[in-house]
Amino acid sequence: MICAGIDAGSRTIKVVLLDRDTGRVVGQGLSNQGVEQSALVTSLFEAVLSEQGLTRRDVERIVATGYGRNAVEFADTTVTEITCHAKGVRHLVPEAATVIDIGGEDSKLIRLDARGRVRDFAMNDRCAAGTGRFLEVVAARLGTPIEAFGATASQSRTPAPISRMCVVFAETEIIGLLAAHTPLPDIAAGVQAAIAARVAGMAGRKVDAPVVFTGGVARVSGMKESLESALGQPVAVAPDPQMTGALGAALAAAEMAGA
Repeated sequence: MICAGIDAGSRTIKVVLLDRDTGRVVGQGLSNQGVEQSALVTSLFEAVLSEQGLTRRDVERIVATGYGRNAVEFADTTVTEITCHAKGVRHLVPEAATVIDIGGEDSKLIRLDARGRVRDFAMNDRCAAGTGRFLEVVAARLGTPIEAFGATASQSRTPAPISRMCVVFAETEIIGLLAAHTPLPDIAAGVQAAIAARVAGMAGRKVDAPVVFTGGVARVSGMKESLESALGQPVAVAPDPQMTGALGAALAAAEMAGA
């Protein structure tokens, strides 16, 4: 039977279809978030089902997670994104001990116990500092497409120090760096280092290895290396890092269906 996980994030919507008997992902999809969230979720879900020749009647259980999980009206239940990211990462990387998830509007550091359950976590959801939104604001100010931000940062010789992590004040600081003719790659690299330092500060102490990096920001080149420098240890990027929350929700759905 098929179980589904839907991660209605702040910036994107993700759907994963899972074969409960084999544990294999049989379909997935992603779309941008928008004002008509319920309609967007429904459209993406139906499209992913159609691609696999399936209908809703073939789906045994649906779990929603993420920022907009309560807007997924057809879900059977909801599960927090903390739990779902932990499940998704542990399924992909069974030895994972720490999960760092940096999404569009928040960032999370999740500690797992020996059985892969959430031991504790820290979350930044009150400020755009340390999130994908911060990267987007800076990229726009630098006139650099977000897709090219990492490549720009990789050209840096001396990353610029970014002392203010509030987006508003950091933007003012960046304007000052531009006025001082600071090279764009140095500003971009400095921003990546500042985001990594903010996330490392959430840990409060040395994090347990292995560390797995998820979320849309994990796809930005250079962020993995910035986190490694800030944490002082290796960081692995999860396979298909944007989909781990939806995968975890699908795994939760399979567990509930099999109970």
